[in-house]
Amino acid sequence: MKTFIFATLLIAVVSAGFVPISQRRLPLVPLVPTEELEGRITNGELAKPGQFKYQVGLKLTIGDKGFWCGGTLLSERWILTAAHCTDGVDGVTVYLGATDIHNENEEGQQRIYASKSNIIVHEKWEPATLSNDISLIKLPVPVEFNNYIQPATLPKKNGQYSTYDGEMVWASGWGKDSDSATAVSQFLRYIEVPVLPRNDCTKYYAGSVTDKMICISGKDGKSTCNGDSGGPLIYKEGDTNYVIGATSFGIIIGCEKGWPGVFTRVTSYLDWIEEKSGVVNA
Repeated sequence: MKTFIFATLLIAVVSAGFVPISQRRLPLVPLVPTEELEGRITNGELAKPGQFKYQVGLKLTIGDKGFWCGGTLLSERWILTAAHCTDGVDGVTVYLGATDIHNENEEGQQRIYASKSNIIVHEKWEPATLSNDISLIKLPVPVEFNNYIQPATLPKKNGQYSTYDGEMVWASGWGKDSDSATAVSQFLRYIEVPVLPRNDCTKYYAGSVTDKMICISGKDGKSTCNGDSGGPLIYKEGDTNYVIGATSFGIIIGCEKGWPGVFTRVTSYLDWIEEKSGVVNA
């Protein structure tokens, strides 16, 4: 059975400094099984039903094993997530409109199964460098939008993209709430944190953060964690929720250590998303 990179893909650190990108060792282990649900996004707040209508949960399967990631609803048929979540899976159950993933009768919650033929992993996804950590899932049937399910908006495809440096952004998911937690959460949680400029982020991850990635501050232990992978990073402008990132990786020493969380930068992949899905904000 193929092993998975942990939900926050992790960079090794040694006491003398950073491990060079060519020498670092990525832990190839299963994601947190959904059979052992507890914990959540570290030091986050509890989401209210319908607060994050674009948020999806992904229960991915390989054989008889289940693994958990997040994603962002882009349209009635398409979901954005991370390549390291979907690479090699047999299929995925998509949770839409959910806050409590234990409660299949929760008001507004829908679950749709998609086979591996509905998954598109970026052709240049490279686990060794974490580059192009992005994928798409096509729902086999259109989802009906309601008070609990609505898509996020892609940034405008105008060739002039903000870095979002210093802007407050929102990350959400069912990931672990602490480094001691053993599994993902029953309930959706979120954090509001500033975007960290790339130059500051590279001080933590030497040689690992490219211009196709975007970082958030890990101050006060607020971060994405195991189980949040693939989930949304959102910049809010009025009533519009712009998806600007997909959760990619963090630091091996723990989610609460104050290190930045790193996301795939969506503005770097707008052409790819349009080519594969037809979804675009012209």
